[in-house]
Amino acid sequence: MDDEQQHPEHGPLAGFTVGVTAARRAEELGALLQRRGAVVLHAPALRIVPLADDGELLAATKELIDQAPDVVVATTAIGFRGWIEAADGWGLGEPLLERLRDVELLARGPKVKGAVRAAGLTESWSPSSESMAEVLDRLLEEGVDGRRLAVQLHGEPLPGFVEALRAGGAQVVPVPVYRWMPPEDIGPVDRLLDAVAGRAVDALTFTSAPAAASLLSRAEERGQLGEVLAALGHDVLPACVGPVTALPLQARGVDTVQPERFRLGPLVQLLCQELPARARALPVAGHRVEIRGHAVLVDGELRPVPPAGMSLLRALARRPGWVVARAELLRALPGAGRDEHAVETAMARLRTALGTPRLIQTVVKRGYRLALDPAADTKYADG
Repeated sequence: MDDEQQHPEHGPLAGFTVGVTAARRAEELGALLQRRGAVVLHAPALRIVPLADDGELLAATKELIDQAPDVVVATTAIGFRGWIEAADGWGLGEPLLERLRDVELLARGPKVKGAVRAAGLTESWSPSSESMAEVLDRLLEEGVDGRRLAVQLHGEPLPGFVEALRAGGAQVVPVPVYRWMPPEDIGPVDRLLDAVAGRAVDALTFTSAPAAASLLSRAEERGQLGEVLAALGHDVLPACVGPVTALPLQARGVDTVQPERFRLGPLVQLLCQELPARARALPVAGHRVEIRGHAVLVDGELRPVPPAGMSLLRALARRPGWVVARAELLRALPGAGRDEHAVETAMARLRTALGTPRLIQTVVKRGYRLALDPAADTKYADG
């Protein structure tokens, strides 16, 4: 039985903060996360600029109308719809559709198929895996030497795709439907980067490779790339919708998690499994205490805890059952200076937030300790 079934008053992501870098479908992703209890910090790392007035897209469209391709590869639903809409705006909608009716039209995945059919067209083939690698394999198996292929680009890198086709002897016509640009307001991105570096978020989601690359680039500009990479390597879970999205992070040595199906729903379900599994759970004073990002579950009841209290609790949990000196706890408090009274104040608030004061014991003249259950002492003796 999962946690959500045992404690229906909160979702599996309750107590966790998740960063969202998406520009497109961010509201949908945020709603899915919030519905499962997460606090969402949204900072679009990019904005999508349609190319309806772009000469490059117009030139590619005219070229394909004038000289029919053998194959057209449609890679995203939004991109394909945008292309048809742009062509309509130029008065080229019908000539373009006529061309597309006469070619081999490959659609990457069911959403793209839906966009193709909504335009009154029928795809020739679509991969079951929704993978561009499978599309490439099919094209190369058919043979591309001397053939003319149009590939609808979609703002994401297609590693080796166009190069492999050209190496096979194909003439490739790129169709750039939209471009990624930095966000007009960079403030939310900077705040998100600060939160990542400060471990104030538990996971960071990416739904496009350009967004990941843009976020890392901004971190580098601000001189905090090392801090951000260190956080993503240990304390902040980087979750990507698929392997292409993960490439900029992997290039920096960051390991990511990805769902088996490259969709928002499975991405959220993956977080619902991963984040609770990473939370520290301890038997303390006859209670089960699970330490999450900004809250604690005490016997399944969600107890929000202030940031200073969470800092103290994490310091205590690193050595459960052992006495942690006030001086060490003071160092764990951000911005507390040298006043050990700050530890007492934060500790009082922590105990109040937990609702069970005896979880944390005061050891006179020495410090504080988590009241780890005796049965657990052996397990943590070497911790």
